This record gives sequence, structure tokens and C-alpha cells, in this order.
Amino acid sequence: MKIHVLKTESVRGWAVSVLREAGAIRECEEHGWMQDLGDPHARERALDTARREPPVGFSDSAAVALVGEVLEDFGDRCPECSRASG
Repeated sequence: MKIHVLKTESVRGWAVSVLREAGAIRECEEHGWMQDLGDPHARERALDTARREPPVGFSDSAAVALVGEVLEDFGDRCPECSRASG
């Protein structure tokens, strides 16, 4: 899997792409992204991809840190759906 960062795509967008491709996040049909806890190895696959294929200008460790930070930004539930049902 080769993910390239386009000039118009942010590095956060790159990280979301890596996480999505690895199956570590999924999209709420109405609100946005959340962690997908169905595959226990998805997070490690995403970090491995970041390590092997960092975006231009990033070291492998900086790319891994970015992917980890972006993943932590997403909860395991959609915050909007949680508010609506609570």
C-alpha cells in the first residue's frame, strides 16, 4: 500500500488516510471519524505504514507520532451520536 501526500492534502489528511486504509478508523455516516476497534492489529499496521512510508519532509518517527496523535483524537464512539442518544 503506497499513500502519497498530494500538495493540496494536509499531513493530517495523510494520517487519516493511513488509519483508514489500515482499518483503524471508520466513518460515522452522519458526523465523521471514530476508532474502529474490530481489528486489534489495525493500529499497528497504520503505525508500520507511517514508519515505512512517511510523507515528504517527515522522519519515520515524526510520521509515527503524527498517526498516533491523530488516532488518539478520535474516540471509539462518534461524539455527535453519543450526545444525541444521551
